[in-house]
Amino acid sequence: MTGRGKPVAQPDKRRAILAAALTLFARDGYTRASQDAIAAAAGVSNRTIYNHFADKAELFQTVMRESTQRVADTMVDIIDRHLSKVVDPETDLVDFGLAWLGVLIGELAPHFALIRQINAEVDHIPPTTLQHWRQNGPGRTRRELAERLGRLAERGTLAIDDPERAAGHLMLLISADNLTDPDALHDPDARTAMVTAGVRIFLYGYTPRP
Repeated sequence: MTGRGKPVAQPDKRRAILAAALTLFARDGYTRASQDAIAAAAGVSNRTIYNHFADKAELFQTVMRESTQRVADTMVDIIDRHLSKVVDPETDLVDFGLAWLGVLIGELAPHFALIRQINAEVDHIPPTTLQHWRQNGPGRTRRELAERLGRLAERGTLAIDDPERAAGHLMLLISADNLTDPDALHDPDARTAMVTAGVRIFLYGYTPRP
């Protein structure tokens, strides 16, 4: 991002606005993030923002839509890479879980900070924005994960009656410690222990019995 007063190339202005808006919405929330602050962070004028977006609500919706797509595309790619060919269920699911949690603390981390802000002020978020995020963010990734787990069940690797419920269980179990100890995500050893324990519990519940 550029500082106020430094010119931004015209093709890059929209990207600069969206990047600044994501940072400030994630930090301050939808209601507290001001358009003046976003303009300053992007190095553009308020008029420039209005040239691209009708109001703060449209800017927020665009930030959510584009950020949600980036994260969902990344998550689906992780699902494809790790679960398309499962040889050893525990090893492959642990590798998947570590890659999955890596997204939460990587360059896409501002998206998840934004989601925490949304959960804190859900009554102030445009309903259409919430619906789009739920369907195309967590909804999409859960459906993709369920589809892969369903394939494993068809092969007899797992015993699953409801793939979407199983997908929800796996997503929660591999990040369970994060509910009480957010620092666990940032400690490689703690992260590995958390994912490994979650995968073993998942397999205990979903491994076929003789």
